[in-house]
Amino acid sequence: MNRKKRINEALQKRLKKQNAKLHRSNKPRYISKAERAKMEQDQELAESEGVVSAVSE
Repeated sequence: MNRKKRINEALQKRLKKQNAKLHRSNKPRYISKAERAKMEQDQELAESEGVVSAVSE
């Protein structure tokens, strides 16, 4: 019985690892603090350009 149990556990463990690789996480990609600051600065710059172009028209 022990031999069957060990073999079954090994096979189950292998299947579990394979399934984990197939189903990737839905978590969003990590964005560092520096990248967030840069993105925010770019967004502010784009918004300010939009305001300037709207005023000039």
